Amino acid sequence: MKRTFVSMALAAAMSAGFAMYSLSASATLKPGDTAPPFTTEASLGGKTYTYSLADELKKGPVVLYFYPAAFTKGCTIEAHEFADAVDEYKKYGATVIGVSHDNIDTLTKFSVSECRSKFPVAADADSKVIGAYDAGMPMHSSMANRVSYVIAPDGKIIYEYTSLSPEKHVENTLKAVKDWAQAHKQ
Repeated sequence: MKRTFVSMALAAAMSAGFAMYSLSASATLKPGDTAPPFTTEASLGGKTYTYSLADELKKGPVVLYFYPAAFTKGCTIEAHEFADAVDEYKKYGATVIGVSHDNIDTLTKFSVSECRSKFPVAADADSKVIGAYDAGMPMHSSMANRVSYVIAPDGKIIYEYTSLSPEKHVENTLKAVKDWAQAHKQ
């Protein structure tokens, strides 16, 4: 009964977009750690394809962000903010990918409506990617917490930020990408 109440309270708070800082456990992977490679089904602009982190890293840094559930208030806000910033990330050679526990059918719709066909979102129905990145929600580890990573082309994590609030994820990862680009000017 207690677990059901906590799950219901968490779901209500997420859908209302409240920042629940007490449940924002810090991700285990830190700057300097090697990002676990993954390949998974993704959708961009309503079209599904196989996404490979290794292939994307050949193009430049990758902003990998995890979010709890498509079409919830906080996740919609965050998707809009990332969509609005995609062109700025591209100026520094970076790409963006969102990952959640949602199935690919849900994400195909989310990729068009909330991501505005600007960046892909990947399905992690079995939570393998979420687990590999220690991005699980406290008390419900198969669901993603709101965690953002910036991964350099060499596969090393250069930035990590965890907060259930959608605020600051874009601002912070964009700063990390800019700082990386400045340090790696040819």
